[in-house]
Amino acid sequence: MTEIDSPYIGNPRILVFGVQAGPPPFRIVEIDGEVVGEARSVVDVLEAAAAYGITVQDLDDPAVVRWVGGDKFTWNPH
Repeated sequence: MTEIDSPYIGNPRILVFGVQAGPPPFRIVEIDGEVVGEARSVVDVLEAAAAYGITVQDLDDPAVVRWVGGDKFTWNPH
């Protein structure tokens, strides 16, 4: 069972997927089930959320943001 399939985790509006290799590395951001772009830092995630009218008070709140394949500090591929 993956993080996304877990029955114990709610459905946050924002999903930030694992780091993708690239110059520079990035993470795919999905809001309300739609891919909205790439993030290279938490600032990019916050800007994407704001563009969709979402105010993020706590990046560690799993009801708001789900970090897949790392947390808000993970921005380089393993």
